[in-house]
Amino acid sequence: MNTLSQIVPGMIHVINGPNLNMLGKREPDIYGALTLDQINADLNARADALGLVLDFFQSNHEGAILDYIHAAFEQGPAGVIINPGALTHTSVALRDALSMLSCPIAEVHLSNIHKREPFRHTSMIAGIATGQITGFGHYGYRMALDYLHSLSC
Repeated sequence: MNTLSQIVPGMIHVINGPNLNMLGKREPDIYGALTLDQINADLNARADALGLVLDFFQSNHEGAILDYIHAAFEQGPAGVIINPGALTHTSVALRDALSMLSCPIAEVHLSNIHKREPFRHTSMIAGIATGQITGFGHYGYRMALDYLHSLSC
């Protein structure tokens, strides 16, 4: 995880919300067996092959995520890949912070939120995201990265 001071213009930001630090331990039958570090390493290898620069951020605290997005906004990000976790369904503040960005935003969910409990069917982020990838496990992050790369070609 990088600090806010390391954010540079043109970077793609990979943001993960609450409980995603517990991947590989928490409900692997739903979220998969890979840890967030393993997912990030795979994504970073793919980014290197594509000539892209990524910054990874995860927090269980909504305010920390908002502060990170505000700092990224000031630097002009090339794109955002975000798995907001449970904040997907509840956070107007996260939606408002992301809506400030003029770059593409890919919303990613490991599980298919539309096949789960009814409260998970609604995303506060979907209305301002460029697109949503849901239900493809850790491959969803790579799909999002490939899409953002296609926009820069």
